[in-house]
Amino acid sequence: MIRMYILLGFSFLFFHLYITGEISKYINMRYSYLSFSAIFVFAFLTIVQLVFASREGKQEHCHDDSCCHHHEEQARWKRVANYMIFIFPIVSALLLPVATLDSDMVKAKGFHIRGFTTKSEDPFVQRQFLRPDTSIYYGKDDYDNLMRKELNKFSKASYLVLNEENYLNAMETIYQFPGQFDDQKIEFDGFVYHDETTKKTQLFVLRFGIIHCVADSGVYGLLTEFPDNPHLANDEWIHVKGKLSTIYYQPYNATIPYVKVKSWHKINEPKEPYVFRKYNQ
Repeated sequence: MIRMYILLGFSFLFFHLYITGEISKYINMRYSYLSFSAIFVFAFLTIVQLVFASREGKQEHCHDDSCCHHHEEQARWKRVANYMIFIFPIVSALLLPVATLDSDMVKAKGFHIRGFTTKSEDPFVQRQFLRPDTSIYYGKDDYDNLMRKELNKFSKASYLVLNEENYLNAMETIYQFPGQFDDQKIEFDGFVYHDETTKKTQLFVLRFGIIHCVADSGVYGLLTEFPDNPHLANDEWIHVKGKLSTIYYQPYNATIPYVKVKSWHKINEPKEPYVFRKYNQ
């Protein structure tokens, strides 16, 4: 019966994540159909386990020494440990709040541009990347062709407006071809992050993005430069408008794209603060 309750718990967990929309904190919503299908799969397995449990309950229980010895072969603590492995994710997901990634996570993990070295006291730290990089999912030629198509699409736009649909695609293209977007107008939303290496008039405007699932999530965005000190705190959400350009950024020993801000204003945190990589464009 315990197995049945565990399967029932997983059914309810996926149903809860899907109904509340919290599934978006774990996976790219492109794959939401998988979590939705899991509800029915676990529900079916729950029914199957209930049938098995009912049949076992009707069987005669043996009381001889050999039968007792058979049931004692597996220690109680082992059975409890096995069940706890499955119970823990259900309880933790339902009782513990889902944390939205913020600047504290950026500070703890650090970030850099893939391919450029930055200093880190922890050689095993899992970094977050300013630049989305999906090249590991393609062959070299296929990835080059994909980026050329994205460049052809975004570079022709006279005004580049980044939103939930194109944020990661556009950001990856801008970092891949920074010189191709000089003087192009751009506007986008993000939260503020002050890095120790930036000037008072500079800050990063970032969003957390998910490529496939939370395991490959990262923080992506652009360095921005304001005419004056904007006096913004970490995690404040803003909407910025400006022009793209490139700058040699000493901490990365590399030329990176950045935004010369023309105007900006504070906004509320979006209902869906994460952005997801699109593959069907």
